[in-house]
Amino acid sequence: MPAKLLLAARRIAVSRRLVNRGKSARGMSALVSMALAALVSASVARNEPVPDNTPRQAPAARPEPLPSQADERSLPHPAPVADAEIEAVASAIARKYRVSHDVMRELVGTAYREGRGIGLDPLLIIAVMAVESRFNPIAQSDGGAIGLMQVIPRYHADKLDAARGVSMFDPGTNIRLGARVLKEYIRRGGTDVAGLQLYNGAAGDSSAAYANRVLGEWQRLRETARRSRDLGRA
Repeated sequence: MPAKLLLAARRIAVSRRLVNRGKSARGMSALVSMALAALVSASVARNEPVPDNTPRQAPAARPEPLPSQADERSLPHPAPVADAEIEAVASAIARKYRVSHDVMRELVGTAYREGRGIGLDPLLIIAVMAVESRFNPIAQSDGGAIGLMQVIPRYHADKLDAARGVSMFDPGTNIRLGARVLKEYIRRGGTDVAGLQLYNGAAGDSSAAYANRVLGEWQRLRETARRSRDLGRA
């Protein structure tokens, strides 16, 4: 082959190698650029907040402002259910036993206060008063039982410290002491019937005559109270 042609062939081969190297370098550069772009994209995605797909709740309504004292005076104030119940029970007893309604309201209110204070149904206390004294605050038996609940003070000296110097004929004192004695006897007897029989001093009476009388009165009072509550909810 002539020298000129050989030299030209070598130059062409070198040029091709350089071109191929350039293409390879450009290809590598492109791959590197793509890789960097992917890394940047991944980094951006990792720092973006995760979308919250849970349903959004409506913002809570702001509470209404409390009424001023002037507004409160103009608002209706219905009587509490307990007051309406006391009134209904007192009215029923006043009619049945022909006693003063005003006095009866005080006695029933005292029974509710004392019963709730010691965890005893106030209506059971009132039923005991109905059977024991027919709501006569100055009743006294030959055996020394005194007042509305016919308490015998000498049997309950441990409970009289707080009431020392106060007459057992005082309605509030008598109801307070009688309610505590009744509560203790029910706890000791284990049932309402056994406790009532102990209260009457008739634990040995298998017929439970006294307890049945009290429970009958209690049931009537509970029915009166229930009707009052139903009217209050209507």
